[in-house]
Parts: sequence; C-alpha cells; structure tokens
Amino acid sequence: MTKAELMERIAERARVSKKQAEDVMEAFENIVYEQLKAGEEVTLTGFGTFIAKERHARMGVNPQNPTERIQIPKVTVPKFKSGKAFKDALKEGKTPSPAETPLPETPSQPESAE
Repeated sequence: MTKAELMERIAERARVSKKQAEDVMEAFENIVYEQLKAGEEVTLTGFGTFIAKERHARMGVNPQNPTERIQIPKVTVPKFKSGKAFKDALKEGKTPSPAETPLPETPSQPESAE
C-alpha cells in the first residue's frame, strides 16, 4: 500500500476529504519526528511505540575490500515496537479492533430555522 492509497482509505473511513487526511498524516509524521529528535518516545496504546535508539560506533568490514576494516560511526535510528492489540489483531481468527471498523452513519443535522 502506498501513502496515497493509505490517505484514500483514511479519508473514506473517517469521512473526511483526502486533503484533510493528508494534512492529519503529515502532522502526525512531523510530531513523531520532533519527539524522536528530542529523545522522547511516542506511544499509541495498543498499536505500538516509536523509539529513537542509538547504535554505538563499531568496527566493520569494507564491502569493496573485505580485508580492510573500517570504523562505523554511531548513529540514531528509529525503532517501532508493536503493541499487544496490534499483534493480536494479526493473529488468525482475530476480530478487528474498533479502529478498523467503519464509522457508523451519523444522522444529518437539522437545518436551522432563521
């Protein structure tokens, strides 16, 4: 599934425009980036946790010259740890969580009498 396909599905399920779904997703991504850069985690209960982990500097092998050893610098990488509800939802025979079910039809609002 591409990002465009995801935005389309979100728009359908949430009954919002594709542009609104895209704006929400962009805001979500930016908030996650900002929190991870600040050393914080982002936990979505039941879904999972986004974490920034640091890989320590280490020695490695140059793939172009296997006899040469190279120093690999430390780097911060994003990690995702899935939550229990997410894991359970993927198990065979599991019913979808409320977040996966379509929203109920909302009655149209009465027109105001002026």
